[in-house]
Amino acid sequence: MANSNIQLHAPSEKKTLWAWAVGTFFGAGLLKPGPGTYGSVSAVLLWYAAAHLLHPAPAALAIGTAIAAVLVTLIGIPAATIVANESGLEDPGHVVIDEVAGQLIALIAIPIDWPHAGISLLLFRIFDILKPPPIRQLERLHGGTGIMLDDVAAGIFALAAAQLIHLVF
Repeated sequence: MANSNIQLHAPSEKKTLWAWAVGTFFGAGLLKPGPGTYGSVSAVLLWYAAAHLLHPAPAALAIGTAIAAVLVTLIGIPAATIVANESGLEDPGHVVIDEVAGQLIALIAIPIDWPHAGISLLLFRIFDILKPPPIRQLERLHGGTGIMLDDVAAGIFALAAAQLIHLVF
């Protein structure tokens, strides 16, 4: 899955609307260049807006972000599978719901400010792009599971690194 251009079969004429809306995160994955970055930035902006509009306590925000990440992952697996099948690609670049899930995980328990959100975004993108072990191995799982879980792992790595940075600085 490292190469999102691996053609599995001919693309389908039929598109499952809900899966494409979710898989591309309502079109963010169709933006160029770097659709994954657009997916991640979208997640950060939504998280930041929700935090400032709702004014939750830090613990409530962390719990809400974790719940959102789990829900996005659970909905993202079938959506990514459908979009990959209908695209005829093993891991289509326009599927960015995985970046949204991973980025949400990276945002759990960080302070609600731009510097911390920016560090979270940067760390997640680094781990998502470099895919150190065991992240790359998760990418080999079948269909939407592999598409989603490597980014979930990158999000966990980014969260851990952000927490270490926060403790030290």
